[in-house]
Amino acid sequence: MRPDLLLAVQKRTLLFDGGLGTQLQARGLPVGSSPELWNQLHPDQIAAVHQDYLKAGAEILTTNSFGGSPKKLQMDKVSGDPEEINLIAARIAREAAGERAWVAGSVGPTGVILALGDQSEAEIQAGFEQQTRGLARGGADFILLETMSDLGEALLAVRGAQAGCALPIFASFTFSPGQRGYRTLMGNSIPEVAAALANAGVAGMGCNCGTGIEDAIAIVQEIRRVWSGPVLAEPNAGLPQWVDGMMRYNETPEKMAAQLPGLIAAGASAVGGCCGTTPAHILAFHKVLMEMHQDD
Repeated sequence: MRPDLLLAVQKRTLLFDGGLGTQLQARGLPVGSSPELWNQLHPDQIAAVHQDYLKAGAEILTTNSFGGSPKKLQMDKVSGDPEEINLIAARIAREAAGERAWVAGSVGPTGVILALGDQSEAEIQAGFEQQTRGLARGGADFILLETMSDLGEALLAVRGAQAGCALPIFASFTFSPGQRGYRTLMGNSIPEVAAALANAGVAGMGCNCGTGIEDAIAIVQEIRRVWSGPVLAEPNAGLPQWVDGMMRYNETPEKMAAQLPGLIAAGASAVGGCCGTTPAHILAFHKVLMEMHQDD
């Protein structure tokens, strides 16, 4: 039986997997196409990516459901029952993980700008409830809200998840540097986000995507000043560049792994990668973590 995630993350640094969408693109997913389409069309390819990350040392696998909210699926022209699509995504990851790893039920933004009022908050929250119910039914161990840029939408996702399941919730935001410090795209500061998440009963807070591991170190340091719970950090492999019809990322496994001790020293209790990171990056992270654990 897998140990309790929230207890495990208090004892040592846990290792997430890396980018999923970019790995599927390397396996033939067209750029701009919805990864969630492959949950039913090519589940073997998704399972193969999960297996690659397991072999690299990942202890947490992330479901292929980032765009699995009903609104986002509709925008991406993905037909079918959203709850079922998310259930399948979680089931693929669960079968790959077995008892060897935890499964994070991935929930991303809907793509709706709340301020425009194109969809009511009640509808958005109900969509998140439907998505997380499917992830829980499929075998996720916790819900991971990822790449959030609007605190208001993230709180709707938290409430939806709390209505849809009884799993712990982690919320990860993309913070960018600016004249007023690190903030989300909608202008939310790190202390503002942390206070709201604590009041909402979120178990863990973190950052993902963005520019790269150097910014992630600075962001985690700021999070740690105002947040006492688990902190997740999953940076991109640097800024993306469009080369020969593909997105390329310039932070190598060696470069990112060399800075991993700094990320952990800043206060990250769970680490992994976002866009552009590969099983090679996670393997390099795993080796660093093994060395650090031997030194403890």
